[in-house]
Amino acid sequence: MKCEKCNKDFPSEHYFATKTVCRKCFAKLTPEEKTQVRQPKAIHAMTSTAFTIDSYEIVKSFGVVRGVLVRSRSIFGTIGESLQTLVGGNITLFTELCEQTRADAFDMMAAHAEEIGGNAVIGVRYDTTEIMQGVTEVLCYGTAVLVKPVSS
Repeated sequence: MKCEKCNKDFPSEHYFATKTVCRKCFAKLTPEEKTQVRQPKAIHAMTSTAFTIDSYEIVKSFGVVRGVLVRSRSIFGTIGESLQTLVGGNITLFTELCEQTRADAFDMMAAHAEEIGGNAVIGVRYDTTEIMQGVTEVLCYGTAVLVKPVSS
């Protein structure tokens, strides 16, 4: 594939949410531009923490799919978060960072499932690990399956 920004070839990677720009160019985009180049999230409606999806039968299982994201806080975010802790209550900067990180890991997992032929993911779970102070890994995983509506 060719990156539409730098025109260099880059491999198709199952855990990356776009097929139009490489990782380096994607990292330089604004949040609005990232939203525009992301792949559609059609599989999101077909995910469950349960091991079944009501009104659907599992036709084929593709195995474990995952999205892994390692994120660190910026120095500016850490200062802002520290100031919010003085006041107490909901620390919105942390909340927003956590929500975005989980959503990105989920998107990667869903893209992985679609790439290997799944149209749903069951048994979805999250796991987090602090790798070092201020650096956290978020893992979203589940089982990719092919489902079809149950015949009545």
